[in-house]
Amino acid sequence: MFDFASNSEAPETLIPEFDETRGESAAGERERSGPAAAPPMIDFSHVGISFDGRVVLEDVSFSVDRGQTLCILGRSGVGKSVALRMLMGFLKPDTGSIRVEGQEITSLDEEGMRAIRKRVTMVFQNGALFDSLSVRENVAFALRERGGLAEDQVGQIVERLIGLVGAEDVAEGFPASLSTGRKRAVAMARALAAQPEVVLYDEPTTMVDPIIAHRLGDLIQRLKRQLGFTSIVVTHDMRFAERLADRVLFLHQGRAQFFGPLKEFLASSDPHIQQFLTLDAYVLPSE
Repeated sequence: MFDFASNSEAPETLIPEFDETRGESAAGERERSGPAAAPPMIDFSHVGISFDGRVVLEDVSFSVDRGQTLCILGRSGVGKSVALRMLMGFLKPDTGSIRVEGQEITSLDEEGMRAIRKRVTMVFQNGALFDSLSVRENVAFALRERGGLAEDQVGQIVERLIGLVGAEDVAEGFPASLSTGRKRAVAMARALAAQPEVVLYDEPTTMVDPIIAHRLGDLIQRLKRQLGFTSIVVTHDMRFAERLADRVLFLHQGRAQFFGPLKEFLASSDPHIQQFLTLDAYVLPSE
């Protein structure tokens, strides 16, 4: 977990530069550590869930090591976002186990899940910002909820985070006045203010212009490289996934059709994967 309060640098250097050796993944460090290696940061084991008799996810298993980025891919309606909502405790699986660094969370009550949500936070598609609060106050909210900071410290951290996501020009604005892309950027700043260990992104590039999408991708990469953030990104955008993913989970008809390294996913001969990749790469001809 990082500490914004102890960092007095300017907004653009909010995330400090680390030694080159820190660029190695936490997974690699665990591989070198031998049998005593820590459990995955996130672990789904044989998870299933149905709504009104309709199976959404069935026997889905995957894991994410600390510092890794997993991209969950698949067509609309295959349960990509449902997986994130179960991890946040908003939905309970019908079957299977979900663990956060070895701790089973499926049986936790709301108080227990609040403790998990201090470690795992989510950036929703709509931003989920407070409409009655300005951008600055939205970002400050998480800091005040955590407590332990003087107001001048809160103000300094908020300015750094707003600068980090490029929202300085709308700091006094309200969510209703923001574009979808700006809302999502502000939501990322607010998520970071909570100082989590894991960040979940639900379709971060949907209805976002290419400039904002590129900035969001850069930020996710930077958080991983310099601070070792663990991320799960639900996306339909294969180009975005290729920039970010260490591993890929491909869902098809509610099941995990593929789970493994990005390179193996791109080389897969599975017809469902090939169809997905082909359709994603399809570009309409110019008139």
